[in-house]
Amino acid sequence: MSGQVCILYTGGTIGMRPTPQGYAPQPGYLHELMATMPEFTHADLPRYTLIEYPELLDSANMRPWHWQRIAEDIVARYAEYDGFIVLHGTDTMAYTASALPFMLEGLGKPVVLTGSQIPLCRVRSDARDNLITALTLIAHEPIPEVCLCFGNRLLRGCRATKVDAAGFQAFDSPNYPDLGSIGVTIRVHKDALLPAQPAPVLKVQPLSDANVGALRLFPGIQAEFVANVLRSPVQGLVLETYGMGNGPSSDTALLDVLRAAHDRGVVMVNCTQCLRGQVDQGGYAAGAALAAAGVVSGMDMTVEAALTKLIYLFSTGCSVQEIRQRIPVNMRGELTGPYERLGGRSTGI
Repeated sequence: MSGQVCILYTGGTIGMRPTPQGYAPQPGYLHELMATMPEFTHADLPRYTLIEYPELLDSANMRPWHWQRIAEDIVARYAEYDGFIVLHGTDTMAYTASALPFMLEGLGKPVVLTGSQIPLCRVRSDARDNLITALTLIAHEPIPEVCLCFGNRLLRGCRATKVDAAGFQAFDSPNYPDLGSIGVTIRVHKDALLPAQPAPVLKVQPLSDANVGALRLFPGIQAEFVANVLRSPVQGLVLETYGMGNGPSSDTALLDVLRAAHDRGVVMVNCTQCLRGQVDQGGYAAGAALAAAGVVSGMDMTVEAALTKLIYLFSTGCSVQEIRQRIPVNMRGELTGPYERLGGRSTGI
């Protein structure tokens, strides 16, 4: 098998080893472990280079500047490799998988995030299959986007969300079909992929220290509480609402708080708390009231995608008005829009 794959090992459960204090990462351990497993040198797999980060993180400690590091490392090695695997902890994998598509401008090669729920050193581990599948995909399929490979599913990165804290099927893509089916054969659904639009040079959009956050509505939420969340220096907020994007339309004090935040330049994005479906701020009066207060529809984006998109747009230097206009526009396949070309065509490995 020809081809070269770069594996960026950022940390996470996959490379941990047992210690008296529980599982923990140890420098060099994953490399040593993979070297003892003959399957990783099998002729059906591409050659790979494992690059271990100096600080191996539990992904709960991930910050946007870590996303920046990953993106820059991909760009620095882009010409040398046919694809990239990012080994990552599962807790915040969906955030990284959502951020990278926005940051990597002109991507034309596969970037696959994966990890495991049980370390590779354990006999009954999902790590081996996840990593071998990711390597196989890059070896056989030109997937020109960031995706997440976990369990028996291949998902678009900016459509994925973690849905199970302990099961092997830890991630779902609630509002977009899988990019591939992984079973006896691996089938990539090409009509579900973004159209290839590689640029001559891959670039990284640097991220600024945008002050954004997320807030989940609940019955009885107080206007004063929301006002405190929206205080300066907050620039953007993902508002997790009920159903099709509804909120307490009879709470005039709360709506006044949202309207005041809009007027001073805070970008507020409406995402549903439901796992599936999309926001329709014209469907009910309770949703229309949020729209009238200046809350922008997040359509069918995940919270992870909406949050990382906000950070990205603030980092590009767009005006507040431009950001509000671009939130409901499909940029990287993060929401249902013109790029979506659904069909049944697939290829098998």
